[in-house]
Amino acid sequence: MSDQPACHCLLCEAHDVEPDDVALHTMSDVRARGWTVVMIPADEEGPGWAFTVGLWHTLRSPELAMFGLRVEVMRDCLDTLAGRIADGHPVAAGQARHDVIRDYPVVVKDVDQSWYRSLFGIALGFYQRPPLPFAEIVWPDARGRFPWEREAALGLAERQPSLWIPKDDHAPGYWSKLP
Repeated sequence: MSDQPACHCLLCEAHDVEPDDVALHTMSDVRARGWTVVMIPADEEGPGWAFTVGLWHTLRSPELAMFGLRVEVMRDCLDTLAGRIADGHPVAAGQARHDVIRDYPVVVKDVDQSWYRSLFGIALGFYQRPPLPFAEIVWPDARGRFPWEREAALGLAERQPSLWIPKDDHAPGYWSKLP
């Protein structure tokens, strides 16, 4: 018997409803390469974000999410980090990683489940039910300061939510207003 938690995704368990086009595309990508990156572009309301789907299924790694950069940049960062995980370099909460953005570290933070419905609907549909861990990949400003540091660039914290804080306790703003 495996000590790995069970995966309940659309690839591992039967489903009651016929998958829609998004689910079929996600399933195809996860089968082909082990994960996919979903990109939600910025709009006039707020910043964009990107997240993986499939890392839990394939590697039993938390899914990854990034916020506030161009979606193509975040996709590349998440693909790079997912590849490193596949090569045997897992992520862990609180970890600083120097293998994601050239010349800058990023920090891995566990995501509180209160954010899942607002931000990761495609992943929730794919996995059908828990477990489904997520980790936020937080990037610094040009001087290497993170959003929680006192002298971080203005606006940095607004571009990246603090998903390790429960949604109801998060500072008011774009992220906390998402349904």
